[in-house]
Amino acid sequence: MPGHPAARYTRMSTRSVAPADRVDLWEDYNRQALVGLRCSPHSEDGLLATQTNTGLGSLRLADIAGNEHVVERSPQTCRTSPKDSVFASLLVSGQAVFLHSGGCFTLGAGDLVLYDTRRSYLLGFPTAMRQLLVDVPREVFTERCLPGGVPVPLVFSSGTAAEAPLLRRLETVLAARFGRPDPGDPAAAERRVLELVHCLAVRGGPDGADRGARLLLARDHIDRHLADPRLCAAHVAAALGISTRQLSRDFRQAGLSPSRHILERRLERARQQLRDPASARLTVADIAHRWGFASQPHFTRVFREHFGRTPGELRPPRRGRGDEQERAPRAEN
Repeated sequence: MPGHPAARYTRMSTRSVAPADRVDLWEDYNRQALVGLRCSPHSEDGLLATQTNTGLGSLRLADIAGNEHVVERSPQTCRTSPKDSVFASLLVSGQAVFLHSGGCFTLGAGDLVLYDTRRSYLLGFPTAMRQLLVDVPREVFTERCLPGGVPVPLVFSSGTAAEAPLLRRLETVLAARFGRPDPGDPAAAERRVLELVHCLAVRGGPDGADRGARLLLARDHIDRHLADPRLCAAHVAAALGISTRQLSRDFRQAGLSPSRHILERRLERARQQLRDPASARLTVADIAHRWGFASQPHFTRVFREHFGRTPGELRPPRRGRGDEQERAPRAEN
């Protein structure tokens, strides 16, 4: 799949340099890490801004915070510093004004704008701000998010009932890439980001778009609560604010039931842990309990039915003296 090469984790701040050099530093850094643009500070203190960048599969992510300023990607900049991406810019705090050739709109905290970097725009921040930005190569965007790309900027509001949960979840997924030393599986995070952007991008479409968004949020809720033995279709429906009948209809369109999806996700996570040498000290019963199974016999039975092997057969062999004695009790699993 086309996309960015793997990007390392980088960070820069204008606070550590002389005020007269801050704008040049900011523009140079953005030209290399994100996109070519012109920056104009609108504070007596000059530009006080910080940016952190990292890669996520085919994507690049940026966490940007600063005081009052304006960034502009003019038609001339588009020609001299070409960039073939779609940006998803989520305003976490502050206010923003987005100006493009077709008009102007304002953004508040929690809102998101999708726009094509091949076209000129101006983004102004009249207050202190923070944004989380996703840089999606246009070929990836048209394949995974919206065929045809974004001919005009699209804005999504945190005040809209159908869009708010998608925006909140996207903010959570993006913030996790910057907020923890070990943010989890990057491939799963990339897929989740693209799925969320896709659901937002098709929001203006038919009812199937709403169903797709609900299904994505339901699957995401399930993945985050697999360890809860109480997890069931009723709990998922309540978390999404829909009926269990509606939830079942949404899943039926994907060819399965909510309960079956929960079971398959629990089995898959258990299989991953069984194969992980770092979990060698855990018993099969420990792992069964960790992923919400009420008993080891039930776990062993459904595991064998699904994968054709017992949990014990998937465990990596132990090394060292006494291995046979330690493995013998697991032969019945």
